Formats: sequence, structure tokens, C-alpha cells
Amino acid sequence: MSLTRDAILNMPDSPIIDVWRLGVGRSDVIGLWAGESDLPTPKQFSEAAMAALANGQTFYSQNRGVPALRQAIAAYYQRLCNVTLEDERIAATCSGMNSVMLVAQAIIEPGDNVVCVTPSWPNILRAITITGGEVRSVPLGHGEDGWHLDLQRLFDACDARTKAIYYASPGNPTGWMIEPEQQRELMAFARERGIAILADEVYQRIVYDRSHAPSLLELATPDDPVFVINSFSKAWAMTGWRMGWLVYPRAMLETFEKLIQFNTSGGQAFLQAGATVALNEGEPFVKSFVERCRGGQKIALERLRAIPGVSVVPNQASFYLMFSVEGVSDTLDFCKRAVRDAGVGLAPGIAFGEESAQQIRLCYARSDASLIEAMDRLENFIGR
Repeated sequence: MSLTRDAILNMPDSPIIDVWRLGVGRSDVIGLWAGESDLPTPKQFSEAAMAALANGQTFYSQNRGVPALRQAIAAYYQRLCNVTLEDERIAATCSGMNSVMLVAQAIIEPGDNVVCVTPSWPNILRAITITGGEVRSVPLGHGEDGWHLDLQRLFDACDARTKAIYYASPGNPTGWMIEPEQQRELMAFARERGIAILADEVYQRIVYDRSHAPSLLELATPDDPVFVINSFSKAWAMTGWRMGWLVYPRAMLETFEKLIQFNTSGGQAFLQAGATVALNEGEPFVKSFVERCRGGQKIALERLRAIPGVSVVPNQASFYLMFSVEGVSDTLDFCKRAVRDAGVGLAPGIAFGEESAQQIRLCYARSDASLIEAMDRLENFIGR
């Protein structure tokens, strides 16, 4: 008899990992499979962390993060969204994913369901399953004008056991973005029904028609059951740092103090010094990174549209495109062959849900030269 819970035993690896394993370590593979750029963390962030390490900031930190970082998070929202956050509602976490797991541990009980806008990054949905919840998917629609959410379909998926609604905006893998009008309708529905909202805003800054995607914090009161997740990974090029933050209802301060204590006992103080500098001084980098992604989006979108048999869904934000190839139904096999035969790493759509099983995700957060070479290889591969 296995000691492992059935929910864990029956949980498959992400198909992205299956593809990644074929090409990891190969210098000839251009990896467009992972959600990160090819830029290292800016030196000023790293140097702040190194200085803190050298100065002996190697002891336990406060559970919710060092005060300077919490203050930087609050100041960031004041500048960006004109939102005032109480310190008691902010926790620095050991990655955005850690934030998700903390919220799942806090609110989900066995038998609860969470209604999720999909396609979605699989790790979020696995957190719900791990904590005993049921995932109810509500797929986005899409067409030549991009992705769209049917709010009524989302509302209809909720029932008496619905504990929360989850969405990512901008979304991974779609680049879909919820607009304020739909946010207001969603907020009103959640208040009426007593349902929590888990808003993943990790890609909030990677937007091409404005300074940032709308944050639910711009509508929510301190007492609304709203949980907003963010991360330093994407816009500040800090994926390997595993640093994020969480904003939660003010009544749950004690809850998250306890959960962080029993999960991680708080993050590393010297890394938080680097994250503080990222928020306080990193705006020029964020803006330049978004412009770099804008160029990558243009290259990838134009090149994919020019390949016979390829259909691509345009995105509003993030640094991903989803496309399909005529005659390809097994996208996991397609992505494996693309690694072996073309030296291009892609993510199969099945990783993000059954509704995207025949699509493929491409991350274009790379240098123009690297992306052009990848598109050349992909065009030749598809045309064989």
C-alpha cells in the first residue's frame, strides 16, 4: 500500500516538463517553452541582494517579509494604481506559486470547488487539487480578435460548494486580459454570493496598450474576500529568485501569519533586499522589457501568420502566443518532434487544459535574433 495520497499519485507531470527534459542542456535548442525571458536579472537588483548577504542579513526574517519590502509593495500600488494598502494586508512570499498554495490552504476544504478561467497555467489548478478542492473549468472563447470571457457561463458554473473563482489577467497561456467592466460585474456577483476571488496578476505590467492591466485591488474594499497574487519573476526578470507577494482581506492577517510560519517561516532577508530595490528603482527596466516584448510579439505574430496551415490567436498582453497547426491533434508529440528535429522548444496546449489540447504555446520574451532564428526553424519544420 502506498503512503502517498491518491490525489498526488494520480497527478500527472506537466507535459511542458516532458518536452523540456528532451532539450534541457542542449545548446542548439532555442527554448520558447518556459515563461521567462533570456535576460538576466538587472545588476542593481542583484547587487542589493549581494550587499545584504555580505552585510550579514542571513537570519530569519519576519513571516510576512522585511518591513522595507512590504512598504515598497504598498508604495508600488499607490504609484501604479492609486490604491492605498494597509501593511497588515501584505505578505512577501517565496514565489507567486507559494502565494497560491497559501490561499488554497487557507480557504479550500475537501468537497469545495473553485471555478477557474481556462486555459490556465497547470500549477494553479494542481494547488486546488492538492488541498482537496475540485477544479471547474470555464474556457475562454477565441477568434481572430483574440480571447474573450463569457461571464454568464462563469456565473452558471458556480453552486453552493463554490469557494472561489480563479482567473489570471493577463493570462498564461493566452494573454487574455479582463477589463474593468467585467471586473465590476464579477466583484458584484462574488459579493452577493459570498465567493472569494483569487486574482493572479503576475503579468500585470506586460501590457502593450497601457501602463498596467487593471488590478482587482482598484475595485475591492479591504474587507472583500479578494486575494491578489503577484511575482517578481516576469516583469523584473527574477524567475530564479522565487519571490512574490500576496494581498489578502484584512481580517485574515492572523491566518497568513500562521500559514507562512508553518510553510516557510518567511523568506530570505537578503533576497528581499534585492526585491525592494526592484520595486523602488526598477521602473526603467520594466518599461524597456515591455518594449522588448512588444518587438517579440510583432515578430512572432507576423511570422506565425505567414506559415501555411498555422492559425494564431492574437493576445492583448503577457509574452505568449497560442497557435494551432492544421492536421496536428497531438500537440505533445508535435512539441517533442520540434525539439528533436528543429531545435525549438514549445509548450503543448494540453498542459493548460483539454480545451487547448490542439494548440501550442510560444514564449516570445527573447532577443529578436534568437526569436527570428526560432521562427525560421519552425517554419521549415512545419513545412516538411
